[in-house]
This record gives sequence, structure tokens and C-alpha cells, in this order.
Amino acid sequence: MFDGARGWTTGPALSNPSRMFERSPVASDPTRSRGREFGLEGSIARGPRSDFQRDRDRIIHSIAFRRLRHKTQVFVAPDGDHYRVRLTHSLEVAQIGRVIARVLGLDEDLTEALCLAHDIGHPPFGHAGEDALQEALAPHGGFDHNANTLRVLMRLESPYVEHDGLNLTWEMLEGLAKHNGPVRQAPWALAELDACFPLDLASHASLEAQVAAISDDIAYDNHDIDDGLRAGFLTLDHLLELPSLAEQWYAIERRFPGAPRERLLRELVRGQIGRMVNDVLAETRDRLADSGAATVEDVRAAGRALCGFSDAMRAEERALKKFMYARLYLHPEQVAAAERAREVIATLFAAYAADPGLLPEAWRTRLPDEEPGRSRTIADYIAGMTDRFAIESYGQVTGTVPEGLRNV
Repeated sequence: MFDGARGWTTGPALSNPSRMFERSPVASDPTRSRGREFGLEGSIARGPRSDFQRDRDRIIHSIAFRRLRHKTQVFVAPDGDHYRVRLTHSLEVAQIGRVIARVLGLDEDLTEALCLAHDIGHPPFGHAGEDALQEALAPHGGFDHNANTLRVLMRLESPYVEHDGLNLTWEMLEGLAKHNGPVRQAPWALAELDACFPLDLASHASLEAQVAAISDDIAYDNHDIDDGLRAGFLTLDHLLELPSLAEQWYAIERRFPGAPRERLLRELVRGQIGRMVNDVLAETRDRLADSGAATVEDVRAAGRALCGFSDAMRAEERALKKFMYARLYLHPEQVAAAERAREVIATLFAAYAADPGLLPEAWRTRLPDEEPGRSRTIADYIAGMTDRFAIESYGQVTGTVPEGLRNV
């Protein structure tokens, strides 16, 4: 079983994990998928995989997924090998998501695929890059990283001869579009795609998508603490300002007297993840029982998320986020680096808009003559860049190297 303080315990129950948990009736079923936008390519079956396993594998083998290894998570273009980037964050989200999905009897493959793909639409430099593209595209519908994830996977990442995109299942695309809840006003990119392959945006998504969303929160809430400590932006004294973390810290000190502080801090992060996971499991079971949901369609029609934190844990988590913004995300060095990153992206967009000849030939030939397609295509190119490629491109466009982007 899972113990928040000690992790997975050993014993007979874990000797055959496949028998630990029965499949839930509210789990998404790959044999009942609503299908793919373009059908299955030539009805070719490459190995004995379910449709959701195919989705996961298509994500892992995609160029867009590989680019995540050089995209900002918290720190811009970190030089240190031990800091998280979008790729490592996505892998950690997937690990947490699989644990929750397995215990709840959900489809682990769909959950994992959603976790791995959820950040593919982020531009270079994280939210700083997104802010710059949003400003640049303001006259043309704006920029939204979640909608851009769908745009990348449905249109831009195109390894197949027969169609654009990765041709993922409806359940996969629905989960990416709605993992944070129903979409009342779809950004232009999502609206265009929904018109071609309707995703029922007004309803909630599957429990697998809801698990992916909460796993994202759990991962970055706690792993950003780890990276903040490593960078020296956070200290133990800072963490002890939060009563919930202080209580756990003192309990860890009592349990491991004399242990090195670095190991105790990592124990704190692990324990916090375990507490959150166990809270989500208990709360989700309670919500499912109260809702009476018996099918995946009941989950979509429930009118509220059925996977989430308890009220007490949600309050803790909100306090933690507020703390992290004050101490880490809005740290003066972080703000300064973000401003320089926004300048890099804004400069690139302005340069390509003024002189499309600066774009690679493959992008020049597809550049529309009219707006909004012209600006949106330029944004597609920039959004696909990694941090380091954006820095290199800035140097090629301006003849200078941007200073102060690597803040750790």
C-alpha cells in the first residue's frame, strides 16, 4: 500500500500489481473510444496496443515532446543539470498520475498520455514567452498555451503521409482541451479545431483527464520547492512559515535525528507528495460515491470535477501557491529574467513579421499573405522553439547575445 511518509511499502499485496485494483466502471475504455479525426491510418496495426497506448507512444515519439527537454519549467535556460525542465516535469506528472489512476481503477495509459502531453504547447521561456506571444497576437486572437497544445498535436506535428497531426483519439484530445474544466469561451486555435472534430467543450472531461490536472498541481507544487531550495531562492526558514510544512518538518526531524539537512528536505518533499496523493484518492472516492456516477458519461455530466483535493488540502495548497509566488516565482531575479525573456520573444516576432525572409524556407513557403494567418504562423514557429534555440535565433536576428537569461 502507499504510505505518505514512506512511499510504497513492500509485501504480498505488491507481488502482482496488476491484481491490486479492479477496473472502475467510470474508467475510459479504449475499445469504446469515439475514434480519431482521420480514422486509423490505413487500418495498419503496429503491435498489440490499445488506442490509448498508441496515443501515449505517439506523444513520446514526437518531435514536440523531445523539445520539452530545453524548455523552461521554473528557471530560464538553467545551466545546472539537476534543475527541472518541461520534459522532466512532464515525466514526474505522469508518474504521479499513473499511481492515482491505478488505485482508482482508471485507464493508466490514457492518464499517462495526458500527463506527458499537457505542456507541449508551451513556448520557450514558459509563461514569460506566453505573455510575449499573447501581446504580439492580441490583434489576431491572442495566444493560449493549452489551445496551442491541441494545435501542435492536431495540425503542426505531422509525421504521417495521409493527414496533418498525430491523429490522437477523441478522449485524448478532449482531456487535453478540458483537463482544467469545461471551456466556456474557446480561444481561436481551440475553436478552429473543435469545429473540425467536436470535443464537447461545455462538459467536464474524463476522470483520467482530471487526474492528469491534479497530478500537475501536485508535481509542480512540490518539485518547485526542491528546485527553489537548490537554487538558494528558498530556505528552510522560508518553508517553516507555512504551518503544514513546519509540522511535517519537525516530525521528520524527530524521526531521523542527526540526518543531513539535504536528505531531510528531500524527505519533506516526498512526504508532501504522498499526503497530497492520499488526500486526492480519499476525496475522489467520496465524490464518486456522492455523485452516483456509474459510467464515464456520468462523470462528464456530473456538473463538477469528481477528482480533486479535500477542502482542507485545497486550503493548504492555495497557501503554498501564494507562498511560492511571493518567495520564488516573483523573486526579483526571476522577474528580471522573465522580462528579458519576453524581450527576446517580442523581438523575434517583430523581426519575422517585418522581414519574413529571416524565417527558414519551410516556414516562408507556408506563410499566408493575409492576417490573421500570417501572424499566427509566425507565432507557431516561435512557440515551437526551445529556450536555447530562441536565444540563438535572437543572436542571428540582432547580432547580439541576450544577457541575464540564465538565472541559475
